[in-house]
Amino acid sequence: MQTAIVGLAGSGKTTVFNTLTRGHAETGGYGGVTLNVGVVKVPDPRLDALAAIFKPKKIVQADVTYVDMPAPPPSTEGHVGTEELPPDHLARLRDSDALLRVVRAFEDPANPHPEGSVDPARDLERLDLEFMLADLAMTERRLERLRGSGRHGTPAERESAEREEVVVQRIHEGLQAGSPIRDLSLDLDEERQIRGFRFLTQKPVLVLLNVGEKDLATAPALVDRVASPYRHQHVMVEALSARIEMELGELEPDEAAVFMAELGIAESGLDRVIALSYRLLGLISFLTAGPDEVRAWPIPDGSTAVDAAGAIHTDLAKGFIRAETVAYEDLVKLGSMAEARKAGRLRSEGRTYRVHDGDVVEILFSR
Repeated sequence: MQTAIVGLAGSGKTTVFNTLTRGHAETGGYGGVTLNVGVVKVPDPRLDALAAIFKPKKIVQADVTYVDMPAPPPSTEGHVGTEELPPDHLARLRDSDALLRVVRAFEDPANPHPEGSVDPARDLERLDLEFMLADLAMTERRLERLRGSGRHGTPAERESAEREEVVVQRIHEGLQAGSPIRDLSLDLDEERQIRGFRFLTQKPVLVLLNVGEKDLATAPALVDRVASPYRHQHVMVEALSARIEMELGELEPDEAAVFMAELGIAESGLDRVIALSYRLLGLISFLTAGPDEVRAWPIPDGSTAVDAAGAIHTDLAKGFIRAETVAYEDLVKLGSMAEARKAGRLRSEGRTYRVHDGDVVEILFSR
């Protein structure tokens, strides 16, 4: 699962990427064309607690892939800025499962804002506009094709084209009115109709306000001011100081704790953003535990036991017999699988069982 980091020139998005991935991508280019990719481990203290019980040889965390995208050029009459990105970059953006929008909320006289002033709400609106223009251009091209070639073919093909046209027209009208696709509450059939288009405004969004050190104390209030009028579906708003988080990442744990105390930071904004990115992707983690490894397995929320088996290995899904499962909290409280079984907390579940976040699962299967 992949999250694209997007932002206007000067927003600090590559600094955010470096902070998340512990990378060293070049910054300060004010919107260069380089695409950076990094994989981030998702913090999960449950793994440490299970490791204390099972003493495994290794611990394996879930991960999220982040792609740092070049800033889209501004749209002009007859030209959609986002569509002028290099084709492979635009494909990577459209293939992403979610968007992390970095919005500048810090002052820096050495690197003035390209627009002359810092205004998070304005910059967020500009990002919205660029992506809506890109989706509008796509719907207009598709409607033109459907109203031409879509009138031909077999009766079944014409009927399918008519159904698609209704959905695309609804999306087109919503975009013209300023509504991103994720606000239209499409049903499952409508979503299936447009799945291949990879619309940008359909993707869930984490808005990350990149604040300066002196604004850390007032960051929660800034989040409220931005989030309150920004009432869109499948959107989260958070704040962190990418520069401070990057400095913390370069320190030893003890030194970082002292620095955080001096700044009045109770928890790492970095860990919070990674966890929110994971949630934004619609993922939960089920856990496996034993002497070889303790591991978090990412699956879409709503997955069944046989889906979980397939996440481990396709052979487990094919030969699925049942899943032995216990809630993480119960296992840690009772101290072992044997005690969980005695207490009646270890359950046998069938293939249609809906797996919950934190379920500790063992798959029984036939070879």
